[in-house]
Amino acid sequence: MIKETIRLGGRDLTIESGKMARQASGSCVVTYGETSLLVAVTASKGIEEYRGFFPLSVEYREKFYASGRIPGGFFKREARPTENEILASRLTDRPLRPLFPKGFNNETRVDIYVLSYDSENEADVLSALGASFSLLISDIPWNGPVATVRVGRVNGELKINPLKSDMEESDINIVVSGTSDSIMMVEGECDFINEEDFLNILEYAHSTIKELIEFQINIASSFKKDKRELVEVQVNEELVASIEHVITDSEIEELNKPKVKDQRYGDIDKYKDSIVSKLIEDYPEDESFIRTYIDDKVSANLRMNALKLNIRADGRDTKTVREINIETSILARAHGSALFTRGETQALAVTTLGGKRDEQMLDNIDGLTYKNNMLHYNFPSFSVGEARGKFSLSRREVGHGNLAERAIKKSLPEFEDFPYTTRLVSEILESNGSSSMATVCGGILALMDAGVPIKEPVAGVAMGLIKEGNEYAVLTDILGTEDHIGDMDFKVAGSERGITAIQMDIKIDGLSLEIMKSALEQAKEARLHILNEMLKALPEYRKNLSKHAPKISQTSIPVDNIGEFIGPGGKNIKALAEKYECEINIEDDGSCTVLGQDQVLMDEVVEHIGKYSLKLEVNEVYEGTVVKIMDFGAFVKLTPNQDGLVHISEIKKERVEKVSDHLKEGDEVKVKVLKMENGKISLSMKALL
Repeated sequence: MIKETIRLGGRDLTIESGKMARQASGSCVVTYGETSLLVAVTASKGIEEYRGFFPLSVEYREKFYASGRIPGGFFKREARPTENEILASRLTDRPLRPLFPKGFNNETRVDIYVLSYDSENEADVLSALGASFSLLISDIPWNGPVATVRVGRVNGELKINPLKSDMEESDINIVVSGTSDSIMMVEGECDFINEEDFLNILEYAHSTIKELIEFQINIASSFKKDKRELVEVQVNEELVASIEHVITDSEIEELNKPKVKDQRYGDIDKYKDSIVSKLIEDYPEDESFIRTYIDDKVSANLRMNALKLNIRADGRDTKTVREINIETSILARAHGSALFTRGETQALAVTTLGGKRDEQMLDNIDGLTYKNNMLHYNFPSFSVGEARGKFSLSRREVGHGNLAERAIKKSLPEFEDFPYTTRLVSEILESNGSSSMATVCGGILALMDAGVPIKEPVAGVAMGLIKEGNEYAVLTDILGTEDHIGDMDFKVAGSERGITAIQMDIKIDGLSLEIMKSALEQAKEARLHILNEMLKALPEYRKNLSKHAPKISQTSIPVDNIGEFIGPGGKNIKALAEKYECEINIEDDGSCTVLGQDQVLMDEVVEHIGKYSLKLEVNEVYEGTVVKIMDFGAFVKLTPNQDGLVHISEIKKERVEKVSDHLKEGDEVKVKVLKMENGKISLSMKALL
């Protein structure tokens, strides 16, 4: 058993191993403040064949008992992973995956349980640290360690792993993972920061990452577990020679000539079929190897074309953005819509406006929270020409949607200025590279089309990388093929002023800050070009909302009157909503939002609510409604919670024998306040004659 502590961000971080989950290949408990999580790693036994991908599964789960809560809902137990848990799983998976060695193909799992949560020290950034240490002390082959930190900036000061309360004041939220000598992953959102500041943040984060890696290595040195031996794949040199004999460089180059996606993949498949047909008789068990070998040859040639000749799969140079086409207002009944097409990637973005009751309620270990700006990203199989059923939301869809949501979030108006709930849906209709960034561009256009007063337009672009030795080429607006064969997927979103969201994944061992700087500069150039194309299509947000969008009005009432306004069991507020065909929401501070379709009815209910704030004064004239007839006079309602009495002697100048001869319930009358004593209000109609 070991237990070691390091000081991080002004607080103690502890790694403990040998106490829990001892039958796992490697495990540890990471504690930071009063937040603790258990990480256990396991891998299947024996030797498994390569299946086209490395079978790594990362499962991050937040246990409600960690914060002393019982889950809501009928079943009262943790259900399927929340969006936050899925995103945390992806944050852990991405820096770990590139470091598993070739030749190790066993099913590998990383299970993470949040056991204790103090609501201040966030657990998601501790996951990769725990997984890294657990892999380090296990028998699973792995080329780590790595570490992950979150960087915030409060009042201009950078902080490592800030408290959650500090993050509310931070203008950045950036998660960085890396090894001792390079950056492995970046994920985050910013409030329009410039590229130079971003690079400084990466350097600042990396210095702490190095400390955490040294911390892990020092602890792990006391563990003597041997790593599993890797079985080297024996290459059939005779088969390789036979393949090389029947393929030519000119044929490979012909396959890589600029063409559209379907034609390119179709030509490659036909070529592989022809080569297999020539060799299958002599090598009946090696069809898979033959096809993979040809794919590798095509990819290698494509990489060299980009690196040496500045020519890419579709004929572009490394800096050119594909042709962009934009249409807005294409859906008649939607509140806002845009069709954004960039090359062979197309996103249909649709905005819907709603009220307070349309907010999303989230039940997690932080408690019940509400979200009034949502972005949902859908990726159907037909977008890539495939016929697959869809049974649930994929983790990829959650991750891409969240990235686009964070990119757009900083541009949205404050709720006080635009008190709507917004739902933005991105339907990916075609995909050949960077559909998440197409979602950012299409999403902003759909919001502008709906009349949402955004602060400034935002665009996004995906960058790629080809690196051989010390040579490299950064690729702007990558294709799906370039994502597959390249060494980096680097997405940057922002405005002309600065970056709002960023995501970087790599397939190589790491990335230098020099390459990051080149990628950021090239991404800014592309982003400004895309923004220019967007503003040609829609120069500014529409000044009027769609006639199909709900209307919203705002007013307020005194806090002391809230209970009376709502009524027992919500009786009064429900009656008002039904009468005026609207939705009424009131906050604890008395601010009131009214949402409906009929502006006339909304004006009437706002006027009614406004009367709660009316302060009656003696000798002033008011309009009210007769609510009760008595022998001695009539009661007139001046405000929803204040009645006054018009005595029979104050109705007319002449003598009145019977009140009901002159007034009846429901009459609208003008009255003057004569006096206000002991909560009683005396009114006069006669004084106005």
